[in-house]
Amino acid sequence: MLYKSCVRPSKVIMANFLTLLLLLLIQVFAYGFRYGADGLNMNYYLMTCPFVEPVVKNTVNTALLEDPTLAAALIRMHFHDCFIQGCDGSVLIDSTKDNTAEKDSPGNLSLRGFEVIDAIKEELEIQCPGVVSCADILAMAARDAVFFAGGPVYDIPKGRKDGRRSKIEDTINLPFPTFNASELIRSFGQRGFSAQEMVALSGAHTLGVASCGSFKNRLSQVDPTLDTEFAKTLARTCSSGDNAKQPFDATNNDFDNVYFNALLRRNGVLTSDQTLYTSPKTRNFVNAYAFNQAMFFFDFQQAMVKMGLLDVKDNYNGEVRQNCRKIN
Repeated sequence: MLYKSCVRPSKVIMANFLTLLLLLLIQVFAYGFRYGADGLNMNYYLMTCPFVEPVVKNTVNTALLEDPTLAAALIRMHFHDCFIQGCDGSVLIDSTKDNTAEKDSPGNLSLRGFEVIDAIKEELEIQCPGVVSCADILAMAARDAVFFAGGPVYDIPKGRKDGRRSKIEDTINLPFPTFNASELIRSFGQRGFSAQEMVALSGAHTLGVASCGSFKNRLSQVDPTLDTEFAKTLARTCSSGDNAKQPFDATNNDFDNVYFNALLRRNGVLTSDQTLYTSPKTRNFVNAYAFNQAMFFFDFQQAMVKMGLLDVKDNYNGEVRQNCRKIN
């Protein structure tokens, strides 16, 4: 009898412990699967398309090994997608005789890398047809491009649906390369970003090039924010025409903080680049990122995840396109 009275409390303790453990596991499991009220989560395709991540990564890596400049292109495409109608893959849609799509606006004519998204979609439609959205593919491809170029590794929640609208007039909301800091802060602020997040996202210009047409306005008269010798470099670039390319920094295929150090030397290519250092509203952020690459990497990845959540579509106002270039 004494033995039984000792056993019962121990069983109760064990039962309570197991119950608590189960609740903790459920919370951890639920956190891994849910990201927010929008229904996105990190493991959205775990059961429906388990190999989506390696398919995206392998296709992106293959393309970037052949052409490293596509890293900048994929990141820029994701940004141009999210800043219009939200991250819904609308920038991927081709124009038709009845509609001029976003990709044919002046600000998007230089976008590249559509064939990479097409290749990923084609493979995923073989493995798990009708499951993975083009919006998610673009978001994952941009993330993997950052890492391939030497930037931070980070995960993003998935579950975006593809939008059913893509119109040229909507691209008026894109920030212009001639914007000053106040205009950039206002433009990004309308989408919920702080000034520091705007500067961190601008750091994507550590990759890629700019066309002369986007910065030649700085050469028509003396620009006090532009280093004299660098102005000569830009002028030489533009001597080949408006489509001539100028790297944003000296390591334009490497994701690093050299871009911010260039701003300190007044070697920013675009007005919207150099203004980040010229303006007292944003100068401290540029200084911080120029001297602390780890800080830039952390803030950049946080801002990219946040950007990827802009106005995402769900099953009610979106779809999963069979072909990323046209609405179902």
